[in-house]
Amino acid sequence: MKRLLAISFAALICASAFAEDATIDATQSLQSVGELLEENAALLDAAGVDVEQAKKIIVDLDKTFQGTYVYDLGAMRENAKVLIPLLQQNELTSDYALWLQSRLDYFEVAEQLRKQAARTTNTVRPPAVHLPDPSPKTQRDAWITVTKERPMPPLAQQHVPALKRIFISEKVPPQLVWVAEVESSFNSKARSPAGAAGLFQLMPATARNLDLSTGVFGFGDERLNTEKSGRAAARYLRQLHKRFGNWPLALAAYNAGEGRVAELLKKHKAHTFEAIANRLPAETQMYVPKVEAIMRKREGVAFADLKTPKA
Repeated sequence: MKRLLAISFAALICASAFAEDATIDATQSLQSVGELLEENAALLDAAGVDVEQAKKIIVDLDKTFQGTYVYDLGAMRENAKVLIPLLQQNELTSDYALWLQSRLDYFEVAEQLRKQAARTTNTVRPPAVHLPDPSPKTQRDAWITVTKERPMPPLAQQHVPALKRIFISEKVPPQLVWVAEVESSFNSKARSPAGAAGLFQLMPATARNLDLSTGVFGFGDERLNTEKSGRAAARYLRQLHKRFGNWPLALAAYNAGEGRVAELLKKHKAHTFEAIANRLPAETQMYVPKVEAIMRKREGVAFADLKTPKA
């Protein structure tokens, strides 16, 4: 019975992803899983999942992720903590719990940034006061502090050596394999509600454009294969770097979508991540500095230190 439920749920995920993957992005993902929960309400209720509570939290989280005000994420951290065990209660939604678990620190860091900004401006956070947006450097420094004592994810040792060889063969700086820590904590089972999957959280359309099979109903999905997904991610990062000219913009495009980044650069006649950061989704604003902080922690390098491997 559980197997049948999983197949049924996977079919809905697959149909949703194929219908929307041309336009959906990271900021829409929580809304998508809310819709899937609604469609499977009877099955999940029977399995002990409080669907209504989960849906309410998802709606609130979705609005916050779609917004551009980073500090709002801090106010959602308790809701995110409540949602994770709800998703963990059943195998139909447990992969989404892995995805959200790897993003809990976004809420923690956003709250730290808010408190720091409030101290700097002597503000106690009345609702009407709009604190100044944290700069990418401020966010990077916050991530460096948070990750200073963070142990390596348990699955990293299993995957990093092979991934580095793949990235080098694709002429991509091998230090960027740590994108997988930010995306999934190196857990290939992690799946975003939008349909992204695997170590590098590749969307179905992106995966197919990179010659990966996304399988049928979750079976035969090459995004779950370390070597194949790693090679695809490396190629995609190389393409984005070639298009945007630097790694911060390439990673912003990896997270938020290259169309969105290109549009903002054109609209504001900009050429850097810093110039458009506060107009990107809150998650993306934090994602780019987090990747750099993780690289500093694991490899001792910043974006400016990355070099293209020689053939």
